[in-house]
Amino acid sequence: MTPRRIVVGISGASGAVLAVRLLQALQSQPGIETHVTVSDAAWLTLQHELGMGPADVTALAHQVHDVNAVGASIASGSFRCSAMVVAPCSMRTLAAIAHGLGDNLLTRAADVMLKERRRLVLVAREAPLNLAHLRNMSTVTEMGAIVYPPVPAFYQHPQTVEDVVRHCVGRLLDLIDVPQAMSQGWTGLHEAIGTHDLGAGIGSDTVRTGNAPANANANANANANADADADADADADADAGAGAGAHHPLPL
Repeated sequence: MTPRRIVVGISGASGAVLAVRLLQALQSQPGIETHVTVSDAAWLTLQHELGMGPADVTALAHQVHDVNAVGASIASGSFRCSAMVVAPCSMRTLAAIAHGLGDNLLTRAADVMLKERRRLVLVAREAPLNLAHLRNMSTVTEMGAIVYPPVPAFYQHPQTVEDVVRHCVGRLLDLIDVPQAMSQGWTGLHEAIGTHDLGAGIGSDTVRTGNAPANANANANANANADADADADADADADAGAGAGAHHPLPL
């Protein structure tokens, strides 16, 4: 059976763990052949963030292509690949893809996916975004790519960074139509409440929120009563002092 080929491009933006977890997930899938190309900056990021080098990445892929080898198989549309993911995708790589530069193997392979009308997912990793970033995202979207920023899914109640990574990688696998069990799909709020036992949390939050105004009013009333009692005591003292001919305790 002909394997399903998937290209993974790794650029120099922070978030190299996304590419590593993606390759690990694809490696566990039968019938998938992975082709990887890594930018020069990405090698630095892999080493800095994960302590990984070329041998570590090579162990996760069927073939690793030098980013300067623009004559590699994945540079041609006749080398049929079903999908490509650039994870993470730096703004420099995004700009090159948006403007069709094809100045290295990574951007050329992405250009091939666009011209062949195949699935291209760009895990854009930057914040905040300037106008050039936004326009480039709009451009690649109009060309057929999917821009997928690795945004945490707080509704999944992540407890660790790894939980966030697993959800992002699970969604990436969904986008390239690869079966996955890393991230549970949304089944509705009632199901989520039952799964995560959110009922108590929502209820307690509601009670706290609902009681806040009541408590504030109670405190205000108590303060007002105390002020009134103090005023009454002051009036009584003044009356008593006047009757006894006593002078005011403060200088007049």
